[in-house]
Amino acid sequence: MESQIFELQYALDTFYLLICGALVMWMAAGFALLESGLVRAKNTTEILTKNVALYAVACLMYLVSGYAIMYDGGWFLRGLEVFSLDQVLTDSATAGFAGDGVFSGAADFFFQVVFVATAMSIVSGSVAERMKLWSFLLFAVFMTGFIYPLEGSWTWGGQDVFGLYSLGDLGFSDFAGSGIVHLAGGAAALAAVLLLGPRRGKYSKQGHANALPGANLPLATLGTFILWMGWFGFNGGSVLKLADAASAHTVAVVFLNTNAAAAAGLVAALLTARALFGKADLTMSLNGALAGLVAITAEPSTPTALQAVVFGGIAGCIVVFSIVGLDRLKIDDPVGAISVHGVIGLFGLLLVPISNGESSFTGQLVGAATIFGWVFAASWLVWYALKITLGIRVSAEEEYEGLDIGECGMEAYPEFTSAQ
Repeated sequence: MESQIFELQYALDTFYLLICGALVMWMAAGFALLESGLVRAKNTTEILTKNVALYAVACLMYLVSGYAIMYDGGWFLRGLEVFSLDQVLTDSATAGFAGDGVFSGAADFFFQVVFVATAMSIVSGSVAERMKLWSFLLFAVFMTGFIYPLEGSWTWGGQDVFGLYSLGDLGFSDFAGSGIVHLAGGAAALAAVLLLGPRRGKYSKQGHANALPGANLPLATLGTFILWMGWFGFNGGSVLKLADAASAHTVAVVFLNTNAAAAAGLVAALLTARALFGKADLTMSLNGALAGLVAITAEPSTPTALQAVVFGGIAGCIVVFSIVGLDRLKIDDPVGAISVHGVIGLFGLLLVPISNGESSFTGQLVGAATIFGWVFAASWLVWYALKITLGIRVSAEEEYEGLDIGECGMEAYPEFTSAQ
């Protein structure tokens, strides 16, 4: 009987993790649509190419080195190993199967790799409309194969930070990745944008920001809905199991709080934009929903539904001011990714101790500083090396004509596109 119960739990937990992984993978489509909707028409094909290519690069590099670095502390090709059912059965019989869930090692890899791709997708939108495609993809190799996995080894992997201190011992907690995924992506994006500079025509000689509106807001809205849906796999899958009453209840709470925070973030951003600009700003509203999702990701299982609403609402307000503030600093982020994922990722980490007594503000601050410091510094070095060798920015002529022609040789909207 116990063997039958175990096999049923193994099947349910594995299936649940795979379905949640598929939902997170679908977020790649959300990022692609959101970003292609928020850039100008002449850059649509290039940013779509970046999004589909970075996903493939992330999957391969995490297989080559990332997973081993993050969870084993090694550098070996994970693809040479066999994910054995017999080994899972042996390990579970020794350790019991009431812990973090019992699932296939292959399912665990699949669930982890889609998180890596998400972190890299964050960078794509921030450098849109002026970065060389191949330099971006070469950075993706380093980000997904080394930079992110090493940071992940200190957090979810449980290893000491360069052998100096343990974030877990300090009370650091990040349930589904507000810091580990989103702050990391925001840090890599910030390093790139600082070296890359703003788009031509974005800022006047007097320092005022000029609007460079996106070409397709319906696509951006659809992309946001896809991200919203995929986030249920992102947060819900991080429970890691489903096949018992307590876990199923936790999954339901996570879904409830994730949805509530997103809704509150959108409404709060809509109202904040109305107060600041006198208009209902769609792009701010979309980023408000994403901000609510990022904020609740650090801990969606312990807040009450009302707390989730408050957290999401505050995040929706913060992200509007952050986007405006970065513009004033001439940090050009076409899709607002640094604000949504970086600033709100930090905010989400600082919310955790309010509802989770096992974490501490000190641990959260040290964890956030560790993640940001490592990812920003390592990314800056890689971006700088690319800048002085291959170059990271397209020519002024290519930027004027659009990256679709210069980088991809084709246009997304050939009947309507004109240089602008």
